[in-house]
Amino acid sequence: MSAKSSYSIVSLFSGCGGLDLGFKGGFKFLGKTYSKLNFNVTWANDFNKDACLTFQKYFGNHIVCGDITKILNGVKQNSLFDKPLPENVDIVLGGFPCQDFSHAGKRRGFTSKRGVLYRSMIEVIKRTNPYIFVAENVKGLLTIDNGEAIRTIIKDFEALGYNVVPNLYLAADYGVPQNRERVILVGTRKDVLPPFEHPKPVLNKNTWISVEKTISDLVGKKEGTFPNHYWSKAIKNNGQGNNKIDRNKPSPTMRAEHHGNIEWLWNGKRRLSAREAARIQSFPDDFIFYPSTSSAYKQIGNAVPPVLGWYVAKAIQAFLDKKLQRKLEYDLCLC
Repeated sequence: MSAKSSYSIVSLFSGCGGLDLGFKGGFKFLGKTYSKLNFNVTWANDFNKDACLTFQKYFGNHIVCGDITKILNGVKQNSLFDKPLPENVDIVLGGFPCQDFSHAGKRRGFTSKRGVLYRSMIEVIKRTNPYIFVAENVKGLLTIDNGEAIRTIIKDFEALGYNVVPNLYLAADYGVPQNRERVILVGTRKDVLPPFEHPKPVLNKNTWISVEKTISDLVGKKEGTFPNHYWSKAIKNNGQGNNKIDRNKPSPTMRAEHHGNIEWLWNGKRRLSAREAARIQSFPDDFIFYPSTSSAYKQIGNAVPPVLGWYVAKAIQAFLDKKLQRKLEYDLCLC
């Protein structure tokens, strides 16, 4: 029960792997290197075939593409990687589907099939007994049903024997050029660890990264001359996502369900390309999205920004290294 050279991870609702990349580290974004961290994703899962393809191309074949509820019931999936869920793991990650908790969605919450998928994460935690779990969702989770949804979710996680500490993150405060707000719950096993302390912001409103600094080198490039540098041709209308972005500020939230209505460049000449959206989400340029532009937009919008994930992962690594070693020393003293 001491600090390890590598902590094993099971990743649920992985999408294209934004949170996984944050925990892996070892990537560059806007000229800054985000160091490799001591985490190893040994098993991952997502339902979306395109996202699984992108994940597999970048990370490897350790993603099972299929319905997690069926996997947990022993139903075989038609996947390149069909290894069973590990019996023990150090960390469980899960950005469980958020559309039904979002302010931009229908806010059906627990009345929808997607809204209760967090219970599959609970089942995985029961089976794998991790030291820590990390659950990510939209800001709307805090307010749906007058806060009853978040209280229910925390209560269900606590019933497993975990201290659960939620935090509302603004991605711009952590070096992501985007006004994206997300709730992250970190649970720590009560028999081993104290409650987790979330990392403090590294930037403030005066030091946020502007969208111009993020994508200015891409704006003048011809379509198709850079990986994923293709853009929606949807005409302008009165719906969501039809405003021009402010070049001097972080971007609005990159959304998954925009149906082509992604924001326009500050010059109003075209919409953001998928690569520009990926930059705004803090993906490195060598992270390629498959198989189409429309699918890329959706994968990007669904992802956790890797840079935000990296700051959370770095804090978790330091927390585990320190607290597990202290627990070991305490237990040895008792002996």
